Amino acid sequence: MKRQLPFLLVFIFGAFMTIQYYIPHESSEFVYTFLLDWTMIIGIFALALGIWSLYQVSVEKIKHKKENWVYSYVTLFGLFIMVVLGFTFKVGDSWGLYSVFVIALMAFLYCLINASIAKSKGLWFGLSGVALVVLLGIAYFDDSWGVAFMTSEGLRNTMFTNFADFVMTPILATMFALLAFFIASAAYRAFRARNVLASLLLVSAIIVMLRFNPYMPFGLPELIAELSNWLMNVPNLAAQRAIVIGIGLGIVATSLKVILGIERGYMGKG
Repeated sequence: MKRQLPFLLVFIFGAFMTIQYYIPHESSEFVYTFLLDWTMIIGIFALALGIWSLYQVSVEKIKHKKENWVYSYVTLFGLFIMVVLGFTFKVGDSWGLYSVFVIALMAFLYCLINASIAKSKGLWFGLSGVALVVLLGIAYFDDSWGVAFMTSEGLRNTMFTNFADFVMTPILATMFALLAFFIASAAYRAFRARNVLASLLLVSAIIVMLRFNPYMPFGLPELIAELSNWLMNVPNLAAQRAIVIGIGLGIVATSLKVILGIERGYMGKG
């Protein structure tokens, strides 16, 4: 029964969502909207499960001293700091409390992680309790001290925006900068004129790139623009449509396999 009930629910809801599209009635639309609201609720629980999974995996990495295990501390500190700061408003406007708050939060996380790892958990749990008391004490101070806990304006918290602007943004910029080199390397390998098809790809790419070149002789920009538009709107769009149709057929096939119980990977290994 444990396995049959999920299969039955998947079949009922999957079949309903398929048929509902062809039933233009208020009741059908209401049930459809109601079920979509439930997907958001399930997504929230899935997010919580993902955070817990990340915590468990990182703790296991630290516990067994796996490769690059030190970075797991950075991952956990970043995760929990951003979560906590998302619930606060003015922590950090007062720089003295800013430092104490961050130190107390990092101490709490460090003790909590070690409590999960160490054999003698009592000491670490005790230290994490002390750090948590300090953390909550700061968070519940009067607003005149620069702190207000769990307000509706947490995303405007000075510390939250500082971490986002001065940590996340540079990291993302670095990742995209590195990605540009990988793209250039892949383009060099792809555009090597080894055969007719590769030569066509190379010529098409040059035409599209020349469209954005401001230093071209008179008369060429119009010709290049027309060729580029034709390449983008005819061969390129035809290939995109073929890919989208293939993806759609694949989605239909996979959905039917899940609804009919042929594909049961979501039930786990058992």
